[in-house]
Amino acid sequence: MAITLLDPEGLPKIGVYRQVAVATGSKLVFIAGQVAWDADGTTVGADLAAQVERCYLNIGTALAGAGGSFDDVAKLSVYVVDWTPEKMPQFLEGAARAAAKLGVTPVPPGTLVGVAALDVPEHLVEIEATAVLD
Repeated sequence: MAITLLDPEGLPKIGVYRQVAVATGSKLVFIAGQVAWDADGTTVGADLAAQVERCYLNIGTALAGAGGSFDDVAKLSVYVVDWTPEKMPQFLEGAARAAAKLGVTPVPPGTLVGVAALDVPEHLVEIEATAVLD
């Protein structure tokens, strides 16, 4: 495995992600922001939890296509429309459902940013990933 996730002493332990990812592999994989589209380009889910789940599943599909898995993810960047802290339970619900389907615990370092809008009005979230493979 090319990624080791850490919570170094002196930094807070967040729980839903690790503070640091140490990469030792040689193949970088950059995954474009994934939205809640199925393979036909149809939006899946009208609520945040459903859309987060689909984004994670799409990232899993992209990683598999590159020969990797969520274990290879070094960083996630998440963009949520009209973000407020009250939306965190929905976000975590969607991530947990996807993790159960993927058989992983996706906790790489991540950044969550609130945005005014995404490219398609019904999209509530977009997630991009950077992975490192051996």
